Amino acid sequence: MDLERLTPQPSMSIAPRSMQLVVLPWLLFLAATAFAAWLAWQLWRPEPIGDPLATSLVAFDKQDRLTVFSAELAPVVASDDSRLFGLVTSRQVAVIPARVDYALDLGKVGRDRMRWDAAAKTLTVRLPALEVTRPNLDEARAQYLREGVWITRAAQDKLTRDNTTLAERLAVEQAANPVLMGLARAAAKDAIRQNLAIPLQVAGFGGVKLSVSIDGDTAKP
Repeated sequence: MDLERLTPQPSMSIAPRSMQLVVLPWLLFLAATAFAAWLAWQLWRPEPIGDPLATSLVAFDKQDRLTVFSAELAPVVASDDSRLFGLVTSRQVAVIPARVDYALDLGKVGRDRMRWDAAAKTLTVRLPALEVTRPNLDEARAQYLREGVWITRAAQDKLTRDNTTLAERLAVEQAANPVLMGLARAAAKDAIRQNLAIPLQVAGFGGVKLSVSIDGDTAKP
């Protein structure tokens, strides 16, 4: 008898099963790790960067109307009064301090006034023309000089009213002075750059270049 044939041979099916038992825990571990990483990404992933124009418009909506510059003026005006067929005349010279504000109506700024250049990371904004508010006269600090032999109460009241009207008109003219308007326009552009820079940074756009102009500009800002 062939003893070699009768000798039991080792079973080869044990090795693959042992390998499965060893590999399976590792597969489960890798799967759990991948799932944990995916879950962490879902929870803490950065929010997608939104629309820079929408971010800017929200910043404008919160302010609506923005005062960017104020000027303290001191109009010097004079009025005359004549009564009794010109026999009684009087004159009043007045210096009436006045304050004028320059404001932007941000409600007029829409997407049509903005342009975003993603490659250059530049936001271009075109603002509406500045609005000059009605002068605020401080008549409590006004100084008056009156001339006349006899100034009635009625004449004095009329002279004061006339000078108030003249002072308001003169303050409007002075507020339109090119020097003051230039200062106000520069202040408006600086204010808009500052008001937009922080919201854009918080929204994730980083350092954005802001190019601001105002209706009526004759040169690049």
